[in-house]
Amino acid sequence: MPAHHRTEHDFLGEKQIPAAAYWGVHTARAVENFPISGTPVSAMPELVRAFGFVKKAAARANAELGMLTRERADAITAACDKLIAGQFHDQFVVDVIQGGAGTSTNMNANEVIANVALEAMGHGKGRYDVLHPNDHVNASQSTNDVYPTAVRLALWIGIDGLLESMATLRRGFEAKSTEFASVLKIGRTQLQDAVPMTLGQEFSTYAVMIEEDEARLREARALIQEINLGATAIGTGINAPRAYADLACRYLAQESGIPVVKAKNLVEATQDTGAFVQLSGVLKRVATKLSKTCNDLRLLSSGPQAGFGDIRLPPRQAGSSIMPGKVNPVIPEVMNQVAFEVIGNDMTVTMASEAGQLQLNAFEPIMGWSLFKSITHLSNACLTLNTNCVAGIEPNRELLARRVRESVTLVTALNPIIGYEKAALIAKTAIATGAPIDEVAQSLGILTREEIEALLVPEKLTQPQGPA
Repeated sequence: MPAHHRTEHDFLGEKQIPAAAYWGVHTARAVENFPISGTPVSAMPELVRAFGFVKKAAARANAELGMLTRERADAITAACDKLIAGQFHDQFVVDVIQGGAGTSTNMNANEVIANVALEAMGHGKGRYDVLHPNDHVNASQSTNDVYPTAVRLALWIGIDGLLESMATLRRGFEAKSTEFASVLKIGRTQLQDAVPMTLGQEFSTYAVMIEEDEARLREARALIQEINLGATAIGTGINAPRAYADLACRYLAQESGIPVVKAKNLVEATQDTGAFVQLSGVLKRVATKLSKTCNDLRLLSSGPQAGFGDIRLPPRQAGSSIMPGKVNPVIPEVMNQVAFEVIGNDMTVTMASEAGQLQLNAFEPIMGWSLFKSITHLSNACLTLNTNCVAGIEPNRELLARRVRESVTLVTALNPIIGYEKAALIAKTAIATGAPIDEVAQSLGILTREEIEALLVPEKLTQPQGPA
């Protein structure tokens, strides 16, 4: 009968490893040491794929420079291709929150790649005399250059997905802006009636805000493409051939399709996590503005009888276990909650970056995990907001038209003609008496009804008038 376990060892001693596992002793110790979140690294498939790209590029460079035999390099690159294709991700079992600056994740990757390669070479798992996780898979590398490089690749991939989701949502708001272009309403400042506008103008602002943040996100992504691969332990390149860094970075760009570039100063790049702080700040900006947009949608749809009621959101589910017929704005609410999380993640990234010491920041695992959550959850929230909310929004046309007709805010347009004081008197009297402003203006002897009706055409109040 086949054995249920195999024995592996490190300098701390021996350990029994499940026979079916592709991970080994270093991973086993990390699983024991970090029972923190219950979420394994496999929950970040982009990071696992990124490790595949990094280790493949390293193997190619090592083979070219004579650090690996062709047989070993080919076996490693073939195993990496399997990770890139999505295989063996379940073997990345260490917790996403871990001490050691990512060493546990790097060891996990080294062991999985080694054992996948060993099987393909016709050997059993654990035959590290043939292909060793550290000596061969990790040749010319350190966790301190491999882990941050893999995190940056994973973030680049995630940002691409978020940009696509944001563009989808932006187009959704743009479509509604066009659809609502002729729907007049009363704008509000400080939650009080202001002046007329169109519902299309209101929705266009949401599209523009997203478009602006797409540009900011691309700027932050550009900082992520600078990597320290080849720096090894602290940036001096110890244990790596002189030409390795440039060669490995070039191969990594080829394999991943991501335009990574080697940092000018590898010592600085190994300790500096400013790009993560910048990206996190942009994600916070995106989240803050999307949350504000959702606050607006909730206010504009409030009611439906006793609230603003300007728009109707599509009903998605029952809103109460006790109040029949009640429907809540659950989709904007979930975006709000994602935004709260992203803002909290930004504080985590900020504190983790600040806590770095000397030649290395030990806290990149929590930075990577926080950024991954922010990107993934924002991306998902943008898509559900567009599909399950924005696409189905309808204006309350009759209510909006009546409010425009009855609103004393139209008197603002009289300022250039009769002055602020007389216009304020008309507004005050109209509010006190409930009479329409044309009747009030006439009764006060300020304007005739015909004069005021010619001036107060709502369609003319939503854009600049007069000479160019």
